[in-house]
Amino acid sequence: MANERPRALSGIQPTSGSFHLGNYLGAVRQWVALQDSHDAFYIVVDLHAMTMAWDPKELRHNTRLAAAQLLAAGLDPARCTLFVQSHVPQHPRLAWVLECLTGNGEASRMTQFKDKAAKGGTDSASVGLFTYPILMAADVLVYQANQVPVGEDQRQHLELTRRLAERFNGRFGDTFTVPEPYILRETAKIYDLQEPTVKMSKSASSPKGIVNMLDDPKTSMKKIKSAVTDTDTEIRYDREAKPGISNLLTIYATLTDTKIGDLEEQYAGKGYGALKTDLAEVLGDWIAPFRDRTNEYLDDPAALDALLAEGAEKAQSVAAGTLTDAYDKVGLLPAQH
Repeated sequence: MANERPRALSGIQPTSGSFHLGNYLGAVRQWVALQDSHDAFYIVVDLHAMTMAWDPKELRHNTRLAAAQLLAAGLDPARCTLFVQSHVPQHPRLAWVLECLTGNGEASRMTQFKDKAAKGGTDSASVGLFTYPILMAADVLVYQANQVPVGEDQRQHLELTRRLAERFNGRFGDTFTVPEPYILRETAKIYDLQEPTVKMSKSASSPKGIVNMLDDPKTSMKKIKSAVTDTDTEIRYDREAKPGISNLLTIYATLTDTKIGDLEEQYAGKGYGALKTDLAEVLGDWIAPFRDRTNEYLDDPAALDALLAEGAEKAQSVAAGTLTDAYDKVGLLPAQH
């Protein structure tokens, strides 16, 4: 019987080492929930991590680290397909076909390429950086994904994916599912604790402004207690006038599944110190088991690799059929086994 649930697909690059609070609350937490409503495929996209300069040992370590953290966060191999991108060779094979259907001007308009290339100089930017949105399209299309959870920064890439699927289908016959964006409901935007007008991120945040989920809980609790607030004393949500307090309220509400309005009532008449102290405790209690679970997976790399191998086998069973169909449609001679 065909799977009646829509298929969702998303991926995370193994470039950042420890996940930070923004990664988790903004994306990974939603992936955990999607396992119940979707046929969910989640990829550690190690090939994408090679578009900029990389260290081989670090890449291998961070790939296991990303997988361990996803499992610690609640991804369940019995309820989703979790695997490493390079373990499924159909990704780059389909990407080549799609590259041959993508215009040079179309690829050069991708804003992420322009932004990253501008930092290091276009002449030194790798061809992989230029073509990686097309590999991303292959990541999605090879699994016939119906929905792709995307943030604003990936919307342009999904539009390219949709165009390539429609272009292929129009030229060679109906082959690919044209994916829709899956807008994550009420996704929490987490901001830098020291610059609460800037989104928390590895590239933009100062060390004191970012909460790394694998740090010692006491370190993270200290960062919460020293978070920037304002000269007022009223605890209320107001992104414009009180970005620091609003950020702390968002973190608190998201970690405890509480409404911000209820927190405002709870802390009415209390000072910022009370809010920070309580939130630090909540965060510490929440991060500690996450770190422990992550370390359990890392302490047994053979078992972790076995889980990822099972995921890759499940992924290949889907990807192989799609690629065979696509190769046949474009006129490639089938290989004899």
